Amino acid sequence: MINSYPSKYLDNAIAELAKLPGIGKKTALRLALYLLKRPTEDVELFGNSIIEMRRKIKHCNVCKNISDHDICDICADQTRDTTQICVVENIKDVLAVENTQQYSGLYHVLGGLISPMEGIGPDTLEFESLIERVKSGKIKEIILALSATPEGDTTNFYIYRKIGTIPLTVSAIAKGISVGSDLEYTDEITLGRSIKNRIRFDG
Repeated sequence: MINSYPSKYLDNAIAELAKLPGIGKKTALRLALYLLKRPTEDVELFGNSIIEMRRKIKHCNVCKNISDHDICDICADQTRDTTQICVVENIKDVLAVENTQQYSGLYHVLGGLISPMEGIGPDTLEFESLIERVKSGKIKEIILALSATPEGDTTNFYIYRKIGTIPLTVSAIAKGISVGSDLEYTDEITLGRSIKNRIRFDG
């Protein structure tokens, strides 16, 4: 098989870079050639940082957010409101909510949304660990901060049903967020207001 480029090593690097989201072959070529021009120690530092990230980052034992330790900094923070849990789809949503500076409680990262079409059911997501936290009796409010999509609505309803008769408030972020929008693409002001003006969720 003839390589597309004059070096099989360049060809391999481009093929791997092109696997990244939003990176096509042309961009991958540009990135590979840029790295090729950099000093060897710079490229090694870059490569090692990616390997170290993949090998050493953990998921918090409590909220499933990413962390360098068994318990993430948010869960370990004594100043946070430990009676509130904001339920989000993924780690990017934690960052989005934190950037609003309108929320000071805890989080729970589901790792996705219920989507039968994609083969994602409740058993593949972090529902049981959420229910265990709720059953501890320390939680007074669950804030459902999921995307305004059919999958988000289905997941909200599933959580609401699973919590059942446990005495706590279940609220959802206000509909300042457009229907069909992912949380991570919502501007910070709109998201912040949606959290601050959250409404009671009644299923």
